[in-house]
Amino acid sequence: MSEKLGPRKNAEPQSGNGRAHRVTMADVAARAGVSRTLVSLVLRDQPGAGAATRERVLTAADELGYRPDSAAQMLARGRSRTIGVMMDLDQPFHAELVKAVYPIAAQLGYDVLLSAIAPGRDDRKAVGALLGHRCEALILLGSDADARTIERIAENAPTVVVGRKAGARGVDSVHTAESKGMRQAVDHLVELGHRDIVHIDGGKSPGSADRRSAYRAAMRRAGLAERIRVIPGAHDEDAGISAGMLLLGESELPTAVLAANDRCAMGLMHALRGGGVQVPEDVSVVGYDDSHLSHLSHINLTTVRQDTDSIAEQTVRCAVERLENAALPGRDVVLEPKLIVRATTVGPRSP
Repeated sequence: MSEKLGPRKNAEPQSGNGRAHRVTMADVAARAGVSRTLVSLVLRDQPGAGAATRERVLTAADELGYRPDSAAQMLARGRSRTIGVMMDLDQPFHAELVKAVYPIAAQLGYDVLLSAIAPGRDDRKAVGALLGHRCEALILLGSDADARTIERIAENAPTVVVGRKAGARGVDSVHTAESKGMRQAVDHLVELGHRDIVHIDGGKSPGSADRRSAYRAAMRRAGLAERIRVIPGAHDEDAGISAGMLLLGESELPTAVLAANDRCAMGLMHALRGGGVQVPEDVSVVGYDDSHLSHLSHINLTTVRQDTDSIAEQTVRCAVERLENAALPGRDVVLEPKLIVRATTVGPRSP
C-alpha cells in the first residue's frame, strides 16, 4: 500500500512550469503572514519588528531556504556596499586581520569580499577581481606595489594600504610603528646581555625596510654598530630555514636573532634545533606579528605584537570615511606595537 506524502515543509515555491524559482522576500512574507517591508527590516536586522514577529520571519526564511539576491539589492540601492580585501593566504597575520575586518565592516553596513595573491596571481589580478565585483573600496594587505601603481588603483576605488606607509596621493595607510617595535626587541635582548644580535630581514615585503633600518638604528644606539648583521630573507618559513642553515655552517653562532616575522622565526628555530642548537639556551629568537601560532605551547615565541583589532578598525573606518568624502587628504595611521616576552629569549650562555 502506498503512502501519500504531503509537501515538504521547506519545499521551494514552484513556478508555473513546475520548476523551483528563487525564493524572494515576498515568499517569506507570505509564509510568515507579514508584509514584505517587515521582512526586509528583519533580514537587515533593523528595528521595527517585535521579538515574536522577528522569530516568525527568520523561521520562514530558513524553512524556504531564502538567500539574499545581492545583485538585485545592489541595483536597487545603486551601490554594492562591499569592501574588497586583497590578502596573501600564506600569511597567518592576514587571516587574523580579515577575521577582525568582518565585524567592523558589518557594524558600518558593509559586506567584505576577499581576493588572494597566489602563484600566478599577482596584485593586479587580485585587485581586478575585486573591482570586477564592484567593490566600493579596497583594502590591500601585503602589497609591495609602488606609489604610482597604488595611485592608479585608487583612481578606481578608495584604497587603504595596510602594513606600510602608502606614499601615494589620496591613499590612506594603516601600520604599526615598525621602528618602535624593533627598538623594543633589540632593547630587550641587550638588557638580557646579548651583543651578537643578527636580523633576518623580510626582503621586499611590506614593513621590511622600516624594520631593517630600525634594527640598525637600535644597534647603533646600544653601542653595537660593529655587530650589525642583516641576513636577506622573507616573510616565510623557508627564509628562516635558509638563514638557520647559513648560521649553522659558520664557526660561531650569534647569541640572538631577530626574525622578519613569526613564520620566519619558526623556520629558523626548526633549522637550529635540527642542527642540535637549543633555543633559547644557545640562541634566543624574536619574531614579529604575534600571530596565533606563536602562542602555541611548543613554540611560545617572544614576538612584537601588532594589534589586529585596532588595525582592522582603523582600516575599515578609513575606507568608509573616504567613501563618504573622497576629498580627504591621504592619512597615515600609525599604531603602537608591544613586545610580548615568552620562552624563546633568555640571557646568553656564559662562555
